[in-house]
Amino acid sequence: MEVFRTQIRMEKKLYMSYNIKRKNYFVNGGGKMRIGFFDSGVGGITVLHEALRQLPAENYIYYADTKNVPYGTKSKLEVRKYILQAVDFMANEGIKALVVACNTATSIAINELRQKYSFPILGMEPAVKPAVEKNCTKRVLVAATPLTLQEEKYKNLITKLGHPHIIDGVALPELVEYAENSIFEEQIILAYLKQKLGSYNLKDYGTVVLGCTHFPFYQEVFRKLFPEDTYIIDGNKGTIKYLKKVLAEKNLSADNGQGDIIFYSSGQREPYESRYTNYLKIISE
Repeated sequence: MEVFRTQIRMEKKLYMSYNIKRKNYFVNGGGKMRIGFFDSGVGGITVLHEALRQLPAENYIYYADTKNVPYGTKSKLEVRKYILQAVDFMANEGIKALVVACNTATSIAINELRQKYSFPILGMEPAVKPAVEKNCTKRVLVAATPLTLQEEKYKNLITKLGHPHIIDGVALPELVEYAENSIFEEQIILAYLKQKLGSYNLKDYGTVVLGCTHFPFYQEVFRKLFPEDTYIIDGNKGTIKYLKKVLAEKNLSADNGQGDIIFYSSGQREPYESRYTNYLKIISE
């Protein structure tokens, strides 16, 4: 069996090794099955990175719907169709749990997916609750895709928290496309963010929520725009912490995996694994 091995330098001078194998999953026991990660593109890599840190003994399948990215600017019905097709494919691969590592996909289809499949399904939502809890006197800015900000799920979340008057949303769809096209030059991203945020008084905000899984790639650029005491948060750590809890409760945790990852692009086995592992390197820096 052909095996591709890429070593990626992680934080704190540690190295993690990812074995990227031809179709090699197991269905004879939860501990040997893989955890699925799904996103419209490479944004879910930021969530997968956190899983590799918290759950290094698990093995993974990562599915990027690169044929249809971005989701955040398309219609709800169109995106729903893409999501159902992708998750059907992953279910047939024998996953033991699924992380919908896309805020837009979560807002559109998470409830329908949970009704359809028996394995645990976790989604992403903007980390507005911890953002509000961190703020006593300042405002909260939620950066997300247009579709996420328009969805009832997001609006209900804001209403439920009871502080809608201090929460502002800003749509940054081009940031998704920058990430998909490997555009990380600080000068380009900084100019874009300054243009999109030009009408906001950035000193008013105590917390910025990165409400799209693509956005953590640009966290340090956000930091350059806002005051030093501004919190910049996302939902990745909390989601994987909850995943760890769910796996333990359902006796699905693995202790003999090696962080193996199988990558798919819109249902096709990805022949250029370096593209995805390069994104893992970027988010680890």
